[in-house]
Amino acid sequence: MVFRRRRKNGDDGAGLEPDDSFLEDEELADDDPADYDDEDAEYDEDYGDDGYAEAPAADTSGRPSRQDLSDPDTWTRLRDTQATAAAHERSAGPWDGAGSYPDGERIDFGSLLVPVRDGCDVQVLVSEEEGISIAVVSGQSALQLQPFAAPRSAGLWHEVLPEIVEEVGKAGGTSTEQTGPFGPELLASVSPQPEGEFPAPPQPIRFLGADGPRWFLRGLISGPAATDQALAAPLEDVFADVVVVRGEHAEPPRKPLDIHLPDEARQVLEGQLAEQQEQDPNMFNPFERGPEITETR
Repeated sequence: MVFRRRRKNGDDGAGLEPDDSFLEDEELADDDPADYDDEDAEYDEDYGDDGYAEAPAADTSGRPSRQDLSDPDTWTRLRDTQATAAAHERSAGPWDGAGSYPDGERIDFGSLLVPVRDGCDVQVLVSEEEGISIAVVSGQSALQLQPFAAPRSAGLWHEVLPEIVEEVGKAGGTSTEQTGPFGPELLASVSPQPEGEFPAPPQPIRFLGADGPRWFLRGLISGPAATDQALAAPLEDVFADVVVVRGEHAEPPRKPLDIHLPDEARQVLEGQLAEQQEQDPNMFNPFERGPEITETR
């Protein structure tokens, strides 16, 4: 499903129209090295009403206090527990839906408000592994957007980035940490899954990350824009103008936030999937209700 800007005849205004073409997720990145494990996730309820974890009880054992700088272990603790608070008040994008953000034309996908730009197509990607995600395509390059829940007290990017480095290495790729317009980021080179007899050459991909209040937004730039700054500029502009709508409901950190399609786009995509399922009844359908787990507290 593609959303493309169009101009009305005799009018300088712009509108949006869904295109019934469909881009499979594999065309952007065959393997996503940032798969997350939710089994060890801590829920938001683990934190106090002020949004931060409760302080540990006073130590009466006679051991040096946490801030006793004469204790060598204290230096290790201070080094390894540096503040990583999320940007609860963002002065630059990506923006938080509960705060103020610049007006602009955006497509409402529920947890994401994705800006529309001339020369860029907004596409809906569907895969069995990741469900529904959003990509913004500019020429031969693309920016894939995925929002995740995060804890109140700290962001996730400082945890996720080294995990991506490890996964890229396990897949036989290489990566280099660098500083970009949104802070630390990762430039990686990975080899896609071969489709024929000969292996495909390594492809550059660039990982962006932005922490917000109780959310984390990951961006993945693929194609020539991963290494060409001029081509990357339009995609960086889109990333900076995304609005993340977290909601007030509790979610475990690292859980992908729900993406909802506009009604017209959903009808078109459901029609396409229905036709494909007639040919392959076992095909994955993200709109079908799957197994559910009821949480008892």
